[in-house]
Amino acid sequence: MVHSTWNDWFVREEIEATDPGVGVTVWYLGCNGFVLRSRTTTLYVDPYFGSGDPPNLIRMIPVPMDPADATNCDGVLVTHEHIDHMHPPSYGPLVTDLGADLYAPAPSYESPDYDGDLEAPPDQRHEVEAGDSFAVGDFTVHVRGANDPDAIEPVSYVVEHDAGTFFHGGDSRPATAFETVGEEFDLDIGALAFGSVGMIYEPELDRGERTRWYMDENQIIEAANQLRLARLIPSHHDMWQGVGADPKALHEHAASNLYPRVIEPPHIGCSFGFRDPGLRRIDALGTE
Repeated sequence: MVHSTWNDWFVREEIEATDPGVGVTVWYLGCNGFVLRSRTTTLYVDPYFGSGDPPNLIRMIPVPMDPADATNCDGVLVTHEHIDHMHPPSYGPLVTDLGADLYAPAPSYESPDYDGDLEAPPDQRHEVEAGDSFAVGDFTVHVRGANDPDAIEPVSYVVEHDAGTFFHGGDSRPATAFETVGEEFDLDIGALAFGSVGMIYEPELDRGERTRWYMDENQIIEAANQLRLARLIPSHHDMWQGVGADPKALHEHAASNLYPRVIEPPHIGCSFGFRDPGLRRIDALGTE
């Protein structure tokens, strides 16, 4: 069950009320979720609107929307099988109610962390692997490799549009595949998971366990250089109790590197364009 902290105004009055014109607007949904919207197509990537699994995983940020309140979605991209990426209550209404297609690597269907109905009719489920390409409306999506030691067969996504190119790395660490992506594509902007070593409660041990989550400061800058990212959007760092990280520190780590040129840490609900520097804060009423 999803309970939106912000009721329905964010999806109805912010996301779906926005006309991107000839460009693309992207919103950060928190965790590692994003929604991309062109004039004709709406694409969700790793949407997660769950509350975690207290006390093991405790969500620290608002739930910005209930997917049942959405009226536009053409496709959902999933990077791997973990519950905060492959979460049927979060993508289910987008697929079953709005007819969106679901794209995910095979283990996300075969070995999902979620224990329940996948909430996707067979004809709307698509298995993807590195090297695949397909169209979702006016977006062209390229599936590429990733390096997440905690996932089975993770993938990353390159989303191309006439307005620019967006990269989503899932929960990957630096990867040889990223070097190939950096050579193959001229990436305008990329989202990479930033985290830390933190204490996570393990119920079976009845105590906390120190665990490395996502990339640290040096790793995320290494990955940005592999990808030759012009703009870096660090994500995931704000999500869980005990594994927070400060993205403002990344500017110092990036100072002696060629990439990224720009680092833009978003708050949940912030939006940005592919080629327009700067983040836009939530402005549900459309005022200047």
